[in-house]
Amino acid sequence: MAQRREEMRAADSDRQYVADRLRDALNEGRLDLGEYDKRLQQTYAARTSGELDKLLNDLPAVAPPERSQVAQIPPQTTPAAPPVRHGHPWLWVIWGGWVTTSLVCFAIWVLTGAHGFPWPFWVAGPWGAVLLARTIGAVATGDPDGATQAEQERQRQRRRERWERRHERWERRRHR
Repeated sequence: MAQRREEMRAADSDRQYVADRLRDALNEGRLDLGEYDKRLQQTYAARTSGELDKLLNDLPAVAPPERSQVAQIPPQTTPAAPPVRHGHPWLWVIWGGWVTTSLVCFAIWVLTGAHGFPWPFWVAGPWGAVLLARTIGAVATGDPDGATQAEQERQRQRRRERWERRHERWERRRHR
């Protein structure tokens, strides 16, 4: 038996998408805080896709910034003092997660009695080797800060593409 979309049960991912859209509308000034709170409560209480659709009906569809018809405001250009650098922040960007994870693993090993071979080496060793290769590559380019910024930009791009795919799936579901 085929059900209409409005009668179909909503999934947690559907509710999360609506919550994200409402947050965007709040940030754009389309909703005030009271209305946002009310709609957010209704979002998490919604049982069907039809109930979720009603929460977004009076909001415009989201367009990525490059397809937006809203005029982009150029950023204010004020001369800023050059950043004061202490050490090499790009090293912390590359190695920070490794250091933190390795310390946690070794702390767990010590707190559990430190019996036998130190297993955290199996976590820290291979990961450290990969990071060492990346660090050497960044230094070899002569612009380690640029390599770090490029990696951060790739991560931002992946997050943006993932959001767009979720948005397209939601729109296809919404217009069935």
